[in-house]
Amino acid sequence: RDWMESVETTHYIIGSALGPHPYPSVVRDFQRIVGIETKKQIQKKEGKLPDYIIACVGGGSNAIGIFHPFIKEKSVKLIAVEAGGKGQGSGQHAASLSYGKPGVLHGSYSYLLQTRTGQINEVHSISAGLDYPGVSPELSALKDQNRIYAMTATDQEALSACRWVSESEGIIPALETAHAFAVIKNKTIQFKKSDIIVINVSGRGDKDMETIRNDDSKTTT
Repeated sequence: RDWMESVETTHYIIGSALGPHPYPSVVRDFQRIVGIETKKQIQKKEGKLPDYIIACVGGGSNAIGIFHPFIKEKSVKLIAVEAGGKGQGSGQHAASLSYGKPGVLHGSYSYLLQTRTGQINEVHSISAGLDYPGVSPELSALKDQNRIYAMTATDQEALSACRWVSESEGIIPALETAHAFAVIKNKTIQFKKSDIIVINVSGRGDKDMETIRNDDSKTTT
């Protein structure tokens, strides 16, 4: 809000694929090295492209980074998982692609969580990395083109998925990443055993341990 009141004298570089051009493109191009390496390595290991790529989405930097080299590969389904928070009906979520409407925020046109008069809604996620009322303008365009499929995972689904991955793989994912794993666990999509699925692990969970510990008694496995 301070920036919006002082744009003539202040410049704010948002740390995601957001804001006015060229910042979304700059962040995407730095992040897309993950997608480029994924494309090379999966073909070397499996001999073909993956069937699905799943990434969590807040602002959208990790998602557009891994998605971008696969956009023209129509056989690869791109799944963007947003923070469902406490559920759609609660109003406490951060799922701009799933429940938002087009608007302008922080210098870019994208899907936003906003009121009928254009005021930005309060948002909620157990993951600070997904707690943003807008999303990448490029991801917004890809949604309009039906190239990406937006889904949500609730706080409790993310916590459950975080424990599941930690116990089964020995990897403690960040809570934002756990939203992507939740899609596998909650079986919203009926994956086949033969499917090759890439999940972008966008961060490590040690930074989230206090949050996980505080909610541990509420988490189901």
